[in-house]
Amino acid sequence: MTPPKDSTDKSEYAPVNRLRKKLQIDNLWMWILRLLLEEEKYAYELRKEIKERFGFTPATVTSYAVLYRLERDEYVKSTVRSRFPSRKYYQITEKGIEALKEAESLFEKYQHILFDSIKLHEE
Repeated sequence: MTPPKDSTDKSEYAPVNRLRKKLQIDNLWMWILRLLLEEEKYAYELRKEIKERFGFTPATVTSYAVLYRLERDEYVKSTVRSRFPSRKYYQITEKGIEALKEAESLFEKYQHILFDSIKLHEE
């Protein structure tokens, strides 16, 4: 799978750039939960994999803020597994899995509403 364009690759269309930001940074929680479906990870690993696999790099502070809110709201839980360096590993909870499933359904619904009945690309 080829990652999407990096968030630094600007479109000539301002609305597309706003959409990219909304889907990537403003909804970082989905990308984090998606990675945690595979295995538990610590914050640095999450940022690194987001860049490698999904093609954008969230700010460090943003990543930690999102992880904090996800844990506070019980979408993820954490455990400290190593003494030095001390690393907090995050894993997705059932609530997180359900939220991600609902987000997937919402994306499918809106993709269908917006694009299924029209032909934007000539074949």
